Amino acid sequence: MKLFGTDGLRGKAGEFPLDPASVRLLGRELGRRIAGGRPARVVVGGDTRESTPRIVADVAAGLAEGGCNVASAGVITTPGVAELVLELGARAGVAISASHNPYEDNGIKIFGPDGRKWPDEEEEFLEGRLVASRGSAEAVTTPAPPDPDPGLIATYVSRLKASLPEDLGGFPVLIDAGNGAAFLIGPRAFQRAGARVTAIHDTPDGRNINRGCGALHPEEMARATRESDAELGVAFDGDADRSIFADETGRVLDGDDVLWVVARDWKARGLLSEGGVVGTVMSNFGLEAGLARDGIAFRRSAVGDRNVARMMDETGAVLGGETSGHVLLAPLSPAGDGILTALILSSIVRASGRRLSQLATLEKMPQTLRNVRVARRAPIEESPRILASVARAEDVLRGRGRVFLRYSGTEPLLRILVEGPEAQEVKAVADEIEAVVKADLA
Repeated sequence: MKLFGTDGLRGKAGEFPLDPASVRLLGRELGRRIAGGRPARVVVGGDTRESTPRIVADVAAGLAEGGCNVASAGVITTPGVAELVLELGARAGVAISASHNPYEDNGIKIFGPDGRKWPDEEEEFLEGRLVASRGSAEAVTTPAPPDPDPGLIATYVSRLKASLPEDLGGFPVLIDAGNGAAFLIGPRAFQRAGARVTAIHDTPDGRNINRGCGALHPEEMARATRESDAELGVAFDGDADRSIFADETGRVLDGDDVLWVVARDWKARGLLSEGGVVGTVMSNFGLEAGLARDGIAFRRSAVGDRNVARMMDETGAVLGGETSGHVLLAPLSPAGDGILTALILSSIVRASGRRLSQLATLEKMPQTLRNVRVARRAPIEESPRILASVARAEDVLRGRGRVFLRYSGTEPLLRILVEGPEAQEVKAVADEIEAVVKADLA
């Protein structure tokens, strides 16, 4: 049984492995692993889901049983937890969030003392403990969650502000907080940086996180940006490790667009290393081609920010990210931070004296991404019908495009990416593959 995916542990709140007994066990085993018999501090916080306080309480109780002192940040973004680990010199951080998933889900993401995601082998150790205990763990009573320290949020906001080269000087920004963890921190960070802020979807009720808003649904943010005097609009996902943007015309911009703008600015200012930029197998080919014309190296990693980070380490790249809006700015933070990305993009636009639409000039190849919900995760290579449909697609595209299939690491979805020079052709190819996948796996 695989519990930890590309972005931590995730599932239905209240069900294994997010039932109280399992969460307490995870906290205790993690605490013992971290403390090693010596007192250790761990930062804990989470998003706005109604289940988050209960999971925070159970994991904090387990950490205490394992010999750790818990510093509770309350409602905070996932990258905020990573930043506080660095600020406090903590031994680890635990963020409770299911990111872009609906409110019924939740998850646990663990950071090491370097502010990076916990190594795969450490997650596998915890996974083994959880699987072995399934059905045998004693029932537990969930205590009250630890009282949050309000000073921790202020500390995180100060760290964000310190990353900017200069004050934003009244730069007008529209923020869609996705009714998630950034609902207070996002506007506060921009105001602290000197921006003029308009916020929408900033009234979480425990169940409206990501619902028709935020990074997964940026349409309203884009429209509101166009209809206001904002120079830039940004939409965060539930834990604000991702950000999707709109320029002043209301055109939606994804992670590839952000990498394009930041890479060219950093190269012009001598901040981009010879390692260039790291994207993923999902990155648009137009980004690779455009950066090559500018003499910027581009490499692709497997999907997942930890895979991007690993390749950045290997190549010496200081900039990387995913099309989904998860961007890594290595000189500034070890964690993908949507708020930090938005602040840096805003500073680039303001300093340039140009509009975002004039900087976001990436010419993308037509691309479609289909997410097909599946009943089972059968290996693709074991499905002759799917393999045949992919082969037909590759024959149609004749080397002018590409087809890529992969399972989501966090949801029961098969993602189908088709890219080619003609939009109608891309759609037709994707339609055929999607129909075969639904017949075989849905």
